[in-house]
Amino acid sequence: MKTSIKILSLLFITFIAFTSCSKDDDPADNDLFLGKYEGSVSFNSPDDEDVSEPNGSVTVTKVGNNYTFNFSNGIPTLGDITMEKGDNNTLVFSDGEIGSIRITASSLDITYARDGRIWTADCSR
Repeated sequence: MKTSIKILSLLFITFIAFTSCSKDDDPADNDLFLGKYEGSVSFNSPDDEDVSEPNGSVTVTKVGNNYTFNFSNGIPTLGDITMEKGDNNTLVFSDGEIGSIRITASSLDITYARDGRIWTADCSR
């Protein structure tokens, strides 16, 4: 009887441990989202030449709570993006900035405008 109770207790604890683990990680919590994402990238600017590349890449780096998105193909870097904890989508509406950035362990979607310049990315890894 004691052995049965021990086995059932162990199974119950294991079940609780597996169900309590979150499948939805958050960029603000860890560095799982850092690295290179590949896919379609583009950049539009009234002052610079527009770039549209179906086989580009974006490398994501993080310092503190600020993310930097380094684009390939001569597209300027998009930096100083803060993602708040509990929200893996960032919407920014201030000082002429507007955009949406969605980042997961396997995908990166960016539509972001700042100072009349527009960055877009639809990438995965």
